[in-house]
Amino acid sequence: MEEFRPLIGISVGDPAGIGPEITAKALALPEISKICRPLVIAESEMMKEAIRFSGLDLKVHPVSSPGQGLFQFRTLDLLDMKNIDARSIRYKAVSADCGRASFEYVKKVIELAMSKEIDATVTGPINKEAINRAGFHYSGHTEIYADLTRTKDYAMMLMHNQFRVIHVSTHVSLREACDRVKKDRILRVIRLGYDAAKKLGIENRR
Repeated sequence: MEEFRPLIGISVGDPAGIGPEITAKALALPEISKICRPLVIAESEMMKEAIRFSGLDLKVHPVSSPGQGLFQFRTLDLLDMKNIDARSIRYKAVSADCGRASFEYVKKVIELAMSKEIDATVTGPINKEAINRAGFHYSGHTEIYADLTRTKDYAMMLMHNQFRVIHVSTHVSLREACDRVKKDRILRVIRLGYDAAKKLGIENRR
């Protein structure tokens, strides 16, 4: 019996940033295809350019739905959003067009997860100035996910091995961060962290 490999939707982030290149390089690693079925949410020509630039042995396989993916090593299954002309991208430059595209990638990957077409999501780096120029006024991924999933009580948790940090505030000035340190908020974040650790199977939560 074949071992279960979760279907992971990857929004690549800002087209003018490092997200497409990081995604391509990650999916060129054989160990990735052994543990999951990655589906890239992006634009086909943009990812072909990232593969060419990185000198990778990958072929792009465009699909119109997650179920059409091949999920084989050296194949980059891609849901082509067709939302930006790859020839118009100016790398390392902030633009509303790239901000709009990156927001649309995130929105799509959330929709796929909410409809249970994929098992989980991974996000590439967005440019907050770019998405704000495009008219999407969020301070980061956390707030986008909270809004589009209609989640009222949330916080960001960072993890590395056995080290976990959950934030009372994110992406605000030091002045505002200090203002947000209130007893009720701290208690709520502690409870969120405790519940998250429980769901992750951590027995000795503290």
